[in-house]
Amino acid sequence: MRARGGAPGLLDEVTILETKLTRISDPAKLANVRNELRALEWERAKAIAREAGVRELEAELRRVNEAPWDNEDRLRDFERARDYGPVSVECARAAYRTNDRRSAVKRQRNDLLGSELFEEKSYSKYE
Repeated sequence: MRARGGAPGLLDEVTILETKLTRISDPAKLANVRNELRALEWERAKAIAREAGVRELEAELRRVNEAPWDNEDRLRDFERARDYGPVSVECARAAYRTNDRRSAVKRQRNDLLGSELFEEKSYSKYE
């Protein structure tokens, strides 16, 4: 099994799978997530030298990968309640701010690991 994006993509995929382990309750889905995580962790151990900053960056990547999950659940709660007040609007706005932060962390990850591949995004400015 190879992660998309080489070593940088491997870090991203592992942190997303680790988040899924804490969020998914369906036993069949959890078994699949655990299986995929085992395969990717083995590859990560082979592919990524533990140079300075990788562990800290993994922790930050995990945080920015968890934030959209939390936000999506909150948005769905607001939608279910048909609550379109100021808190739900702020939650919706947090989605693009979180996405921008996630892109910045992924760029740091690529720089740290010497990747020549970068995910490009282009959105209109909001600030």
